[in-house]
Amino acid sequence: MVVQMKASGTAGGRRRQSWRRKRLKEEEVAETQRMTHITVERNRRKQMNDYLAVLRSLMPPSYVQRQCLKVDQASIVGGAISFVKDLERSVEFLEARKRIKHKSNLFAAADENMAAAADVEVSLQDRHANVKIFSRRRPRQLLSLVLAFHTLRLTAIHLNITTIDAMVLYNFNLKVEDDCHFTSVDAIATAVHQIIARIQEELS
Repeated sequence: MVVQMKASGTAGGRRRQSWRRKRLKEEEVAETQRMTHITVERNRRKQMNDYLAVLRSLMPPSYVQRQCLKVDQASIVGGAISFVKDLERSVEFLEARKRIKHKSNLFAAADENMAAAADVEVSLQDRHANVKIFSRRRPRQLLSLVLAFHTLRLTAIHLNITTIDAMVLYNFNLKVEDDCHFTSVDAIATAVHQIIARIQEELS
C-alpha cells in the first residue's frame, strides 16, 4: 500500500511539473510575440516619422502652417496634398502657355479667314468629355460656350482658362448626360466647331 501511494504521488508530481513547464513555455512564446510586435510597431513608427520628415522638407513651410498650427502627421500629409495639387496646376498652366504661344504664331501667320478659326481637341472617357478650345478672345464668348454646352446636354464640371495676348485656351471637363445625343469624340468635336462658328458669327 505504501509503495502504491508513493508511485501515485510521484506520477502526480510529474504531471504538475509538465503542466508548469508547458505554462511557462506558452508564457515565453506570448512574451516573445509581444516584444516582436512592439519592435515591429516601433520600427514602423520610426519609418513613418522619417518619411514625414522628408515629405515636410520637400514643401515650403506655408503648406504645413496653413493646415494646422500644430505640426502633426495630418497637417504634413494635408500640406503635401495641397502642394502636389498646386504643382499640377502650375504644370498645366505652363504647358497651356507654351501651347498658346505656339498656336499664336500659327494664327498670326494665317490669312484673315483662318484668323477667325478655332482649334478643338476632344477626348472621351466613360461619360466625361475633355474639350480643349483654342481661339481668339471675344467678349461673352465663355458664357455663350457654357450655355451652348448646356443646351446640348453637356454639363460643365470643371474649367481651366489660360490667356496670352489676344488668344485664349479653354479646357472644359464636361459630363455627357444620359439624354445627350453626342456620345463619340467626332460627334462632340463637330458640335463644338459648330458652336464656335455660331458664337464667332454672333459676336463679330
